Amino acid sequence: MARILFYATLCATLLLGGCAQSPRLDRQFGASVQQALAQQTLNPQAGANRSPVNGMDGKAAESVYENYQKSYRTPEAQGSSLTTGTGASSGTR
Repeated sequence: MARILFYATLCATLLLGGCAQSPRLDRQFGASVQQALAQQTLNPQAGANRSPVNGMDGKAAESVYENYQKSYRTPEAQGSSLTTGTGASSGTR
């Protein structure tokens, strides 16, 4: 009987330990993600700038896009692949 009471008390103590607060960990929760996002932002004020973006003109961009689309329609011919000198060597004595 005493053994059952001991194990029941031990289990109850361990289960109640899971309900304890972790204020130190909770206070820092998500800080590393926020720091990583901040480090990946080049210009935090970029949304306030309404000037047009410098880039390609329309015809050049259209040509690039058409070539990109064509690359998926007709795949490039693959050259023959020949591998020599692989495998175990024939040791001569």
